[in-house]
Amino acid sequence: MTTFDKITRLLDSRAVSFEVIEHPAEGRSDAISKIRGNKLSQAAKAMVLQVTGSTPDIRYVLAIVPGDCKVNFKNAAKLAGGKKASFAAPETAQALTGCPMGAVPPFSFNDELTLYVDKRLTGAGRVFFNAGELVRSVSLAADDYFSVIGHDRIADIAVPPAAE
Repeated sequence: MTTFDKITRLLDSRAVSFEVIEHPAEGRSDAISKIRGNKLSQAAKAMVLQVTGSTPDIRYVLAIVPGDCKVNFKNAAKLAGGKKASFAAPETAQALTGCPMGAVPPFSFNDELTLYVDKRLTGAGRVFFNAGELVRSVSLAADDYFSVIGHDRIADIAVPPAAE
């Protein structure tokens, strides 16, 4: 089953209304937001982070931030019980998500990948994201997205654009 199929089955099972958007292959948040016609702040940008700490174990986080923000590595590391976070190697990220870079959705289907979503997306109205493929996106109400993933996944893990 593809990641796209997992997403649509999950949303259907929760009776969530969503829209599938077919588009040219694009994985950059700014470019795909223009193609889809959404605000960059409504794009759910997904990044796989590796978190290290006082133990030799590496933990992985799927950090979701608005498209106009950057990830706050320090806050993400703290949430995962570590001291330092950095981007996971592309091959690791692809292995954990089963998706090409730029197509990672804001859902984790892997127990090794803990999902955290920045609180700024709660006020987006709608969220837009590539759905496991570079040629298909999904749009749904932000409230519906958070009802599916759980409000315990909401965190302060983004650096807003004005703070750069």
